[in-house]
Amino acid sequence: MRISHWIDGKPWAGVAERTGDVFDPATGEVTGQVDFAAQSEVDEAVAAAARAFPAWRDTSLAARSKILFAFRQLLHENRDELAAIVTAEHGKVLDDAAGEVQRAIENVEFACGIPAMLKGGFSENASTRVDVYSIRQPLGVVGVISPFNFPAMVPLWFTPNAIACGNTVVLKPSEKDPSASNFVAELWARAGLPDGVLNVLHGDKVAVDGLLTHPTVRGVSFVGSTPIARYVYETGTAHGKRVQALGGAKNHMVVLPDADLDLAADAAVSAGFGSAGERCMAVSVVVAVDPVGDELVAKIRERMAKLHVGDGRRAGCEMGPLVTGAHRDRVTSYLDAGVSAGASLVVDGRDHEIDGSADGFWLGPTLFDHVEPPMSVYTDEIFGPVLSVVRSDSYESAVGLVNDNPYGNGVAIFTNDGGAARRFQNEIEVGMVGVNVPIPVPVGYYSFGGWKASLFGDTHAYGPDGLHFFTRTKVVTSRWLDPSHGGVNLGFPRND
Repeated sequence: MRISHWIDGKPWAGVAERTGDVFDPATGEVTGQVDFAAQSEVDEAVAAAARAFPAWRDTSLAARSKILFAFRQLLHENRDELAAIVTAEHGKVLDDAAGEVQRAIENVEFACGIPAMLKGGFSENASTRVDVYSIRQPLGVVGVISPFNFPAMVPLWFTPNAIACGNTVVLKPSEKDPSASNFVAELWARAGLPDGVLNVLHGDKVAVDGLLTHPTVRGVSFVGSTPIARYVYETGTAHGKRVQALGGAKNHMVVLPDADLDLAADAAVSAGFGSAGERCMAVSVVVAVDPVGDELVAKIRERMAKLHVGDGRRAGCEMGPLVTGAHRDRVTSYLDAGVSAGASLVVDGRDHEIDGSADGFWLGPTLFDHVEPPMSVYTDEIFGPVLSVVRSDSYESAVGLVNDNPYGNGVAIFTNDGGAARRFQNEIEVGMVGVNVPIPVPVGYYSFGGWKASLFGDTHAYGPDGLHFFTRTKVVTSRWLDPSHGGVNLGFPRND
């Protein structure tokens, strides 16, 4: 199967100079070839978006809303097919993929209401016969660069908001699982989106750099690892673009002594191993505050043993493979590194029973205990099914551990003490906080994003921040001659 670019409302028909393999992670088989863009294809996609921009910018809010609502309906009707595409190329189980699509639909629903939010302010008679008012206008052509772990949801964090605000878009999805973006582009076309408003460009660094440096691209949204997020932000801003670049994470879950340990253990396993840990909001560190560590580790271990790992298309499977063999090997290398550094390997994911092809990219759930901050299993974003337990002797030291970490994406606290929870949400230096909620991803009408090395730029993704990112404010000062200045005057008589 060939996966080509989607440019100006149709599949690209050119011949690619370079292509990449697309795998079925559950079997290890190559299922397709994805075209890699050269600079000429970048230029073609941007040019298509630029041609479409003037007409789309001037399209009425009512007409934009009609297309957004139609797209939302098509996405809902085709959610099962989209979830199946995600599972086939990413590997996450079908239930997880369906959840991803549902969260994507929530973001589209927010975008459907954006026209009601595109309102400015008005000051009448700010000076004598002078009115001042503000309006929000789109940026122009914007780029969206999305990661492999949410091939349906993350592009739909950005593209509906950008389109609703009147921009045109060039989307560069991950080359590891590219088909979801093409499928979504087809749904947009069926919803009535004009040609060129959304373009899909596949590829690697050539495509990314082409968007970051192209003079016509006005803004770029990115989600990925912190080193690449920093590169995207620095390169894009150096070329005069507005950039929001969401980076990596090392999310902690603090468990206080008064917490319900069964609830906490359920949450740790769910948040640590869902989607095989390939989530920027996955819990990768459990901070057990004395004296609950031993009991909590035992409960987590008990639950891990029951996890059904296998092909996500098979009934009952709860965790699938990793996205590629290379990524699986990288994650697996941390198991030996953790043991060498002195951590206790409580559960070795290499020994977990697998319900799937032996050639799939498998690693079962893995648990370390007695992890210390200098160890690589703690410092690095592993992005796999590896959960580390760090022991802490107090609430204060647990908060200090989280705040000292260079990442600040998500954090959770498990406790039955409302005062402790309120203190925690105030003192913790992290962008998204969960109280007895392990993965505190905001709903679509709030905004998603972290602090510190987890975010480069001034705005978070989707929600109100998305509206602000994809528009810029223009202030108009106007003065009109009064009819009394001369000529025919049919106005109401004045006595002043």
